[in-house]
Amino acid sequence: MTVARSDHDDLRDTAALYLLGALEPPEAKRFEAHLASCAECGAEVQTLRPTVALLADAVPQLEPPPALRARVLSAVGARQSAVGGRQPSPATDAPSAGASHRWAPWLAAAASFIAAIGLGIYSWQLRGQLDLLTRELSQARSRLESTEREIENARRVASDAQATVRVIAAPDLLKSDLAGQPVAPRSTARAFWSRSRGLVFTASDLPPMPVGRTYQLWFVTSLTPLSAVSATIFAPDANGQVETVIVTPPNLVRAVALAVTIEPAGGVPAPTGDRYLVGTVSGL
Repeated sequence: MTVARSDHDDLRDTAALYLLGALEPPEAKRFEAHLASCAECGAEVQTLRPTVALLADAVPQLEPPPALRARVLSAVGARQSAVGGRQPSPATDAPSAGASHRWAPWLAAAASFIAAIGLGIYSWQLRGQLDLLTRELSQARSRLESTEREIENARRVASDAQATVRVIAAPDLLKSDLAGQPVAPRSTARAFWSRSRGLVFTASDLPPMPVGRTYQLWFVTSLTPLSAVSATIFAPDANGQVETVIVTPPNLVRAVALAVTIEPAGGVPAPTGDRYLVGTVSGL
């Protein structure tokens, strides 16, 4: 049998009273019959049941005074004497409807209290799930950003590798082995240069740069005096190493050597600092 939505809502609202045992027998039977066929109300009862169990702990437990037992037994004995041992009559001895009505506001308040606690627990669970989802989303974003950086680094490495192969395979390839000068005697470098495809430059054991300065690579067209055209500026890593591929203009005047100096940050149009590396250019 299908229960109307309005009846369903009314019955669902009595779930807390049912768990408290505050429903009249006909109402309790009606709710139990509905409960057998309604999964939603069944879930509501299961949600509220732990809260009802906690109510006993929520009420302060008082130890009755020792004299109370004696007074209760005395009152019961007096009543039995008065009625001659007869069984209580439902019409005369049953709790009055007024007493039941006096309990109704308290039972309603208890039901509201249970529903409020259930709602609070549900909200707390939702908040925990939201916090968990937020953390998982943040971690996913971090992993995505890390993956994107790795992909970008891989693309850059692949691009540099392709450019290096193009330069080294060029038919007009020239080479220069650069030696460390007195300011950097342990430094070494090598360059492969193709006028049509660019320059591959590697160096090692370069001294750390002073603050506000940069290394600058030059195409040297005359050794005495030093006449040069800037190729690029660069910064070595923490180990003093550098590996870079440089695009050079195809109409560059033929260089007789390559040189590296330290210049002000951003580079300069003509060399002004000490030479750290110098090497002549030759064919292969």
